[in-house]
Amino acid sequence: MTGAGQGVGQGIALALASEGADIAVLGRTPAKLEDTCELIRGRGARAEAFACDVADTEAIPALVDQVAETFGGIDILVNNAYSGAYGPLLTLSDRAFQKGFKTGPFAAFAFMKACHPHMKQRGGGDIVNLVTSAMVRWDPSTYGAYAAAKQALKSLTRTAAAEWGVDGIRANAIAPHALSPGLKSWTEAFPEEAEEFRKTIPLGYIGDCEQDIGRAVAALVGPHMRYLTGATVPLDGGQAYFG
Repeated sequence: MTGAGQGVGQGIALALASEGADIAVLGRTPAKLEDTCELIRGRGARAEAFACDVADTEAIPALVDQVAETFGGIDILVNNAYSGAYGPLLTLSDRAFQKGFKTGPFAAFAFMKACHPHMKQRGGGDIVNLVTSAMVRWDPSTYGAYAAAKQALKSLTRTAAAEWGVDGIRANAIAPHALSPGLKSWTEAFPEEAEEFRKTIPLGYIGDCEQDIGRAVAALVGPHMRYLTGATVPLDGGQAYFG
């Protein structure tokens, strides 16, 4: 589970732990990783922290091997980590634009390839990649670089589903919308704008990281969804349309 130190990543990790999964908690900030590990252990599951920068894609294969050795295998990969740039296109530097791809689809690609042999050896596995509803907004202004990186990840997800299904590996994407620490700070700082934003969500509320996103991922990787692969599942309360 990459980017598991807080927010949506932590919510997914906790939901999976509640279903009995042991969790490799990956991220850049050791203190946050340990906090997540303690919460997971409180659910009765095993958790180990692995500090890493997903932008360092050359280090990912060895990291994945270390995780597999620690836990005795890998059944589920969740690519949640992303660190990129937001803003109008003319304000974005090439470096900032490229960073979003390095931590997004490039990192996910490296993790997917590195996890493949471990999953195949166990007879299959599940990959869940996090994308965004910004990919389908009629006006993606200020989200262009973010949406571009996530659109690439969506394509990778579909391709992995097509190529690796024979190995028993499913690959799906989710487009979540949840009250992460960053979004929560924004809603508190700009309550009027936040209320207008909330009104655009048909279900009328911003999702909870564990109950609305994490629980959905737990269902997605569970046996009852075994015939679903290559899909992009919107978890945004109906705000965006994925046609």
